[in-house]
Amino acid sequence: MSDPVGSVTQTQAVAQAADVRAKAPEPPREPVPSDTVQLSSAARAALQEAAETPAQTAKEAAAGDLQAKRLLARQAAKEQEARTTHVVA
Repeated sequence: MSDPVGSVTQTQAVAQAADVRAKAPEPPREPVPSDTVQLSSAARAALQEAAETPAQTAKEAAAGDLQAKRLLARQAAKEQEARTTHVVA
C-alpha cells in the first residue's frame, strides 16, 4: 500500500508564489495630460440652443424669439413634406 501524499507542502508553495506576485512594485504612472478649453459666448449660446428641448423652443417662440419661430417653421415644413405623398410619373 502506498502512503497518502499530503498537499500541504504544495499549497504553501503556491501561496508563497502568489505573495511574491502581489508584492511586485508597480511601474510609476505617467501623469495624464489634460487640456483646458474656453468656449466663446457664441459657442456657449450655440451649445445651449442645441441642447434645448422642444417644449423650451415652443415657449421661446411663443414669447417672440425669432430663432425659435424659424426653427418651428422649418420643423412644421418637414412634417408637412413627410405627410405629402409624392407621385413620380
